Amino acid sequence: MMKIAKSGLPALLAEIRACRVCADALPLGPRPVLQAGSAARVLIVGQAPGARVHQTGIPWSDKSGERLRAWMGIGEETFYDASRIALVPMGFCYPGKGPSGDLPPRRECAELWLERVLAQLGHVELTLLVGSYAQQRFLGGERKPTLTATVEAWRDYGGDRLPLPHPSPRNQGWFKHHPWFERDLVPVLRARVAAALEGN
Repeated sequence: MMKIAKSGLPALLAEIRACRVCADALPLGPRPVLQAGSAARVLIVGQAPGARVHQTGIPWSDKSGERLRAWMGIGEETFYDASRIALVPMGFCYPGKGPSGDLPPRRECAELWLERVLAQLGHVELTLLVGSYAQQRFLGGERKPTLTATVEAWRDYGGDRLPLPHPSPRNQGWFKHHPWFERDLVPVLRARVAAALEGN
């Protein structure tokens, strides 16, 4: 009997999770971590998994994820529902430590997989761009010279894209020095997330 090849998002995710392209360059080995469902209405584009996420295999299962969920005003049940929220970082595997935090996401992921994943997400109404790597890729020439300026200009990017700082505990100083973020942007973020999830 002839086998029918799988197609669509489940097959693509299986292919990604089996990827070993960067195996020799990854300090803890490959473990691609992402979440996506074809009906997802919110897309969160982050940087790359940290060491804890590499251990658990669950996206944003760390202090950064706790803060991100608090910003969004949602709990884990909604956050980890792939039919509602897609979690697609710029790099799918933990890249290792650098002099001032984790190394940048490896470029191979975006080059090999990103467009293919995005093509399967036809119902996204809101994209959250967490950190400079996501903003560089998705905002292109619209991005401002710095992350702070880009986030501060959030009104310039329409109702379907929101640039955010990384919610890492390492950024505590940034949050302290930019109180407008929690005061002005977080309430808008929560409202847009709620509207997107409800399909409004």
